[in-house]
Amino acid sequence: MFRRYKLKNFDFLLVLLVIALNVIGILAIGSAKQSVQSKQILGMAVGLIAMLVIAFLDYSRLLKLAWIGYLFVIVTLVLVHFFGRSANGAARWLDLGFFDLQPSETAKILLILFYAQFIMKYREQFNTMRVLLLAVLFIIPPLILIYKQPNLSTTILVSVLFCVLMFVGGLSWKIIGGVLAVAVPSVLIFLSIVMQEGQTLIKDYQRNRIMAFFDPATYADTEAYQQLNSVIAIGSGQLWGKGLNNTDIASVKNGNFLPESQTDFIFAIIGEELGFIGSAVVILLLILIAMRCVSIARVAKDTAGMVIAAGIGALIGIQGFMNIAVATMMMPNTGLPLPFVSYGLSSLVSMYIGIGFVLNVGLQRKNLYNF
Repeated sequence: MFRRYKLKNFDFLLVLLVIALNVIGILAIGSAKQSVQSKQILGMAVGLIAMLVIAFLDYSRLLKLAWIGYLFVIVTLVLVHFFGRSANGAARWLDLGFFDLQPSETAKILLILFYAQFIMKYREQFNTMRVLLLAVLFIIPPLILIYKQPNLSTTILVSVLFCVLMFVGGLSWKIIGGVLAVAVPSVLIFLSIVMQEGQTLIKDYQRNRIMAFFDPATYADTEAYQQLNSVIAIGSGQLWGKGLNNTDIASVKNGNFLPESQTDFIFAIIGEELGFIGSAVVILLLILIAMRCVSIARVAKDTAGMVIAAGIGALIGIQGFMNIAVATMMMPNTGLPLPFVSYGLSSLVSMYIGIGFVLNVGLQRKNLYNF
């Protein structure tokens, strides 16, 4: 499956951007919770190896196994439902002994690959009702299984990612307009319903998170607690921050006002300890990585490659925006990790695998080889 590629066509810039972001994440994690930093370093090493191996394989051949990847997603999500390890009221992890697998993280990458193959296969009939219904039919099982964990934030992310993949795949503007005409009022109606007392569409804690976003003062000691302290931490960092591993008694981190800050609220640690400059660097790196993926998608040799590169870029960009938006209280609290920065081996290695596929798409850019 290995091919002879020209090393000059390998996107070293993308790799350097990813490594730079990951290193910042490892430093921030070490400051937030020293005991898990070594695991994140191990995750980086495993991720880099996986990325390099996949980068020099032929994604066109690997996509022939997309169905196996889809079945893996469904099976692991079902196993989580029955045997998953619970934390904070949610069952999202499978205990494999040597590490905990979070299937919803691997699902993001595998679903991108599945739909890349799907869109490539049906590209000539893509805008027909039969093919579009089939595409929707395949996304429903993983969405339901992820939502049941419960994991509403990842359900929303995967739904948005699905829409992006359909758009990149060539969805007709007429269909997009029709969907938006139905979706926008539906979302408004949904929000108006879930904010009512006694509703059953979402769980109470999920409703309270939405309410806390609109009225943080009322929920300052409960659902809005982390976000309010996150904003304080980021603001207190000012321009240059208080420094990594600082012992400032006025630090939000040192006062333990951000429980488990090494995961979803790692951006608050970066804001407090590296200041506006450090925060801006993280945001810039995320934007550059996403843009680099989209740039590679533009020169992909086929539709599948374009969908893969654009899909990975969209995943990193959207998930990064959602995480930072939560940390800065621009949207209700969710449980999404910051790509390449937050602690979590499943998320980190999965992202590296995604970048590996993007690199391979770049190595096989159109008009470069005759195959």
